[in-house]
Amino acid sequence: MKFMLIMRAVDQAAVDAFDNTDFDEIIAAMGAYNESMINAGVMADGAGLSDADEGAVVDFSDEDPVVTDGPYGELRELFNGFWMLEVSSKEEAIEWAKRAPLGAGSQIEVRRVTGPEDFPQDNEWVQKEQDWIAEGKLAGS
Repeated sequence: MKFMLIMRAVDQAAVDAFDNTDFDEIIAAMGAYNESMINAGVMADGAGLSDADEGAVVDFSDEDPVVTDGPYGELRELFNGFWMLEVSSKEEAIEWAKRAPLGAGSQIEVRRVTGPEDFPQDNEWVQKEQDWIAEGKLAGS
């Protein structure tokens, strides 16, 4: 099963703590965490995300999509990075999430990633996606 671990800072204190921590210390802690997941064979992908002001929101509420430059949303709504894990259960994904080197004011949301097997197998687009995966045409496959 594939799970996404979504990392967030939910309050300003968490952001300030990050900003006041030596960057080499942060990289070393995250690197060791990532390495432990790689060595266990569960980490499929992961990345940190840039500040919200380097992003945008595309809103489909109107007939024509509206693009708004960041920053956007409340602090607790933004996420700072993610990991993609290939594990046997939600419980295993949660156990890995609990090991993340994060402090107070941080959260990790654990979400299962759906795959072609979750949809009707007789659907033309589901079959195409399975072919794309088999042919290696999808990134990360």
